[in-house]
Amino acid sequence: MKILITGANGLLGQKLVQLLSQQTDVEVIATGLGKSRLPASAGKFTFIPMDICNAAEVNEVIGAQKPEVVINTAAMTNVDQSETEQESCWKLNVSAVNHLIDACGKQDSFLLHLSTDFIFDGQDGPYDEEAKPNPISYYGESKLAAEECLQKSNIRWAIARTVLVYGIAHDMSRSNIILWVKNSIEQGKELKIVDDQWRTPTLAEDLAMGCWLIAKKQAEGIFNISGKDLLTPYDMAMMTCDYFELDKSAIEKVDGSIFQQTAKRPPKTGFNIDKARKVLGYEPHSFEEGIKILHEQITQKV
Repeated sequence: MKILITGANGLLGQKLVQLLSQQTDVEVIATGLGKSRLPASAGKFTFIPMDICNAAEVNEVIGAQKPEVVINTAAMTNVDQSETEQESCWKLNVSAVNHLIDACGKQDSFLLHLSTDFIFDGQDGPYDEEAKPNPISYYGESKLAAEECLQKSNIRWAIARTVLVYGIAHDMSRSNIILWVKNSIEQGKELKIVDDQWRTPTLAEDLAMGCWLIAKKQAEGIFNISGKDLLTPYDMAMMTCDYFELDKSAIEKVDGSIFQQTAKRPPKTGFNIDKARKVLGYEPHSFEEGIKILHEQITQKV
């Protein structure tokens, strides 16, 4: 099976290349904007530069490669940036998805698209796949619009919705709540962390596995692919302190309203993952296990 990944330089893209290159019957085509930033240790893959915002480029690459499956991990995911740079957000999160739909339709490629819990307003989470979306940010609106483009199309598609992805990029280019809490407290900083927003945080390796399970079966429809623990950022910080034996008194529990953020955040999302468990055999790590995995990865890099 030939699988083409967009956004391969990103955190999820890196984990997907690493996972899929280990499968004996998979040929991995990694694509991204500019040069490959993937490590040699990612495994066996072919990298092709591709700007998904360029329709001609997308048609050319997918037309030449003829992948059985395309996994679209590329997106503008910064919620506040999406609010202030709406034209760029729409171009990357919606228009580019239409380019992929068009190119996949010509090759009969199965398109797996990544989406988010931010398509919901957070009033009655956790959500299952049948819940009615109601985004409260421009980012959420753009991701919902992309979902609707897929649902109206004539191609074979799947949507993997996820929540608060965390993990270690090979070049340590991205932080996450675990590293942020650990590093901040070790540096003697005091932190204010919210306890009125709930999520089911998702280990990047688990999300990559969920995508592979969908791609392998070419299972059509919407799947919630997230972690299984419903936690607030404060809960996550406390668990991080417990694991690394850090001083919890450095953390103050606060209400999210004290932070001035450009875009609104849904208060309580999180996902019910029963469908993914039943249909795909998906089983994510606990958040505690995720901390241990990240610790092991950090240790290997030192």
